[in-house]
Amino acid sequence: MNEKATTWTRLPPPLLAWYRASARDLPWRKTRDPYRVWVSEIMLQQTRVAAVLGYYARFLAAFPTVEALAAAPEDQLMKLWEGLGYYSRARNLQKAARLVTDRGGFPDTYAGLLELPGVGDYTAAAIASAAFARREAAVDGNVLRVITRLTDDHSDASLPQTKKAVRAQVQAVFPEAEDDIRIFNQALMELGATVCVPNGPPKCLLCPVRDLCLGRERGTAEVLPVKAPKKARRAEEKTVFLLLREGKIALRRRPASGLLAGLWEFPNVEGGLEESAAGETVRAWGLEPKTWKNRLTAKHIFSHVEWHMTGYTLAVSGEGPETFTWVSALDQHAVPSAFARYREEAEHALKE
Repeated sequence: MNEKATTWTRLPPPLLAWYRASARDLPWRKTRDPYRVWVSEIMLQQTRVAAVLGYYARFLAAFPTVEALAAAPEDQLMKLWEGLGYYSRARNLQKAARLVTDRGGFPDTYAGLLELPGVGDYTAAAIASAAFARREAAVDGNVLRVITRLTDDHSDASLPQTKKAVRAQVQAVFPEAEDDIRIFNQALMELGATVCVPNGPPKCLLCPVRDLCLGRERGTAEVLPVKAPKKARRAEEKTVFLLLREGKIALRRRPASGLLAGLWEFPNVEGGLEESAAGETVRAWGLEPKTWKNRLTAKHIFSHVEWHMTGYTLAVSGEGPETFTWVSALDQHAVPSAFARYREEAEHALKE
């Protein structure tokens, strides 16, 4: 216990010095505006930094203030989010933006930020520290990895009590100076993202706190953190239809709740259908197949389910159901990246 306590008291100075000298130059690290910090934290949830950079710039250009986001049409919001995934994040952003606007400003405490839709423990702590200089430890996967390696902790990192214990450990050594408070969480996350990396050996020779690391000393760092095996993802078969009629293609809105709620999709049905059965499905929609153009297969992986898709591109005639919207271009409709292969094919077909 004394060994760990000594480690913790010595952690902040070398870590913060390293961060100030070596941290990546990211736009959300140049602001204390809670709106911009919040948008970045929501976008970065389960998403790589490289993927977020362009979205962040475009999003803030379209919605430069929380009031602008609160007033935005949902279709515009979802179109800007298209391809970023986990679309409930965007809806919660707007719900929270409306709440903040109604209240006249952002809550400036961890507890207050937790009341916003889509904001959990980690996000509330990250915003509270970076935007408001609150001494609140933010524990994500990077921080869990760094701390379990530093302390040689073999607890199951997927358990809530492990994250709670790590948060308490980080909280205990949080710095006191305001400028240090604002970057301490970022410094731990940066260390995990660039040095104490996942899916491979840690880069211990580059680590500013390697002399404090029990995992390095004991040769266990590479096997930490310990995590229980994940459950296997469920596989679902789908048949996707790219239905072309008079220079337009059919889209439909997904249900208002559940996976990819409220987004646009190409009509599809459960199961992997051969061409004859696919033709019967098209006829059941009140459409007549005229020309079958091609057959495409694709796969998309969500966190708990995989879609294995068979797709058909075909010209049709007829009215079709009222749930179909026929469009001549896709640039105004948010079609999720799950259908990326079919969107590419649809755009090509519309140009023919």
